[in-house]
Amino acid sequence: MNDLNLLQQASIMALPLLFAITLHEAAHGWAAARLGDNTALMLGRVSINPLRHIDPIGTVLLPLFMYFTTGFVFGWAKPVPVNWSRLGNPRRDTALVALAGPGANLLMMLIWGLTARLAIHLHDLGMDWVSMPLIYMGGFGLMINAVLMVLNLFPLPPLDGGRVLVSLLPPRIAYRVAGIEPYGMMVLILLLVTGVLWRLVGPFIDGSQQLVAALLQTLF
Repeated sequence: MNDLNLLQQASIMALPLLFAITLHEAAHGWAAARLGDNTALMLGRVSINPLRHIDPIGTVLLPLFMYFTTGFVFGWAKPVPVNWSRLGNPRRDTALVALAGPGANLLMMLIWGLTARLAIHLHDLGMDWVSMPLIYMGGFGLMINAVLMVLNLFPLPPLDGGRVLVSLLPPRIAYRVAGIEPYGMMVLILLLVTGVLWRLVGPFIDGSQQLVAALLQTLF
């Protein structure tokens, strides 16, 4: 997208970014409701309306700032409230609720990748006026969902991967690991600014995009 100006880039990025964050959070609430806790459902958070999930700083300002200054996208939405004690099988269901968010991002990777793939066929037909925006949008949608999926699976509370880890560990060890949660975001930001985070998750982000692209190229 380097041949686009800043306004064009922001326009291309807006829809994939909003859907990536919104559906990630809504998926947590949907999974929790299916497994016994309807807190998010009652609060209207099982919704694809971005306004219900947007954090002005974490969803809009920070991702745009990070993208245009570093090329790396980092951000967050308002967390979906879950009453873990209401889940039928708290240890198992905590992991399932946590995995629902990255699962939604994986689904969106396939959708945006397919969008880009179909747009390439339109480009071959000479329909550049519609194909090029869709190619850019599909490519960014594939990338941002790969970032969110892999980053959220990082095994550090309060990230989804951290919750999965806590649910799998023996109770005594799980209690100690869960105690990291109040400091988890500070640790994550420290890893980010020092470049350690990218070295850890970068290969998985790139690999997941290549895998989805190869799959769609084979099928379509």
